[in-house]
Formats: sequence, C-alpha cells, structure tokens
Amino acid sequence: MAGHRRNQRPENLPGGPPPTGPGLPDEVDALTDLLAPVVESMLRRIEGADEFTTSQFIELMLTEPEGAATYQEALRRWGESERYSKMVIHGQVIPQALRRSGLVEWAGYAYGEPDDYAIPAWWRLTGGAG
Repeated sequence: MAGHRRNQRPENLPGGPPPTGPGLPDEVDALTDLLAPVVESMLRRIEGADEFTTSQFIELMLTEPEGAATYQEALRRWGESERYSKMVIHGQVIPQALRRSGLVEWAGYAYGEPDDYAIPAWWRLTGGAG
C-alpha cells in the first residue's frame, strides 16, 4: 500500500526486537559508560565537601565545558523530550555512574532538595578505588 508506514515497534523491526536481558548492555548502561570518565574526573577533584546531592553534582558538572557537553550528548542520545531525557539522566544514569566510580557511597535520599526530574540522593566521598 503506497504511503503506508510500517509499524516500527521493536518486535516488528527486521530481525525482531533488539536483544535485551542479563549481561547485555542497554541504553542506560551505554550512557553511564559515556558519562563515567567525566563523573570520575570530577569526583577526584571535589574539595571542601564530604557529602553532596545528585542535584549539586549535576549543577557542578554543568559548570565545566566537558561535563556540560557530555551531559548534553547523553540527553541527545536518549532521544525523548528534554523532560523525559532529563528524568533518565538525573534519576538513573548519573546515579549509576556515581555508584560505579567506587569513589562515593549512597548516603540516603535527599528529600526536599530541588530537582525537577528525579528524587536526588546524598552521596558521601569515600576516596575509594582508583
């Protein structure tokens, strides 16, 4: 049928849906890999604070050109609206990158701290692996 668009749901893609499951990377993991070097570099340079919130970390990250550019690239790669993309980056990707760094530990939810996209957490510097 001319002009008919094929249903682009994953199960209708050539070869079927993309593989998912334990041990296979997903987009959150890929974005965490993208942000991890910037997150680790920034954590190693934080001075004067033993604890910070996710929101404070993101604010700091956006003050540096490399951090801001990588954050914007992560939003672009997620590919949804800005709001939904920020919900994923703030709520999943950056916290996962912080946890993976081995330089901080989760210190609890930061209820009442401003973040329009996720419930921020408190993070405590440990000096960790490296």
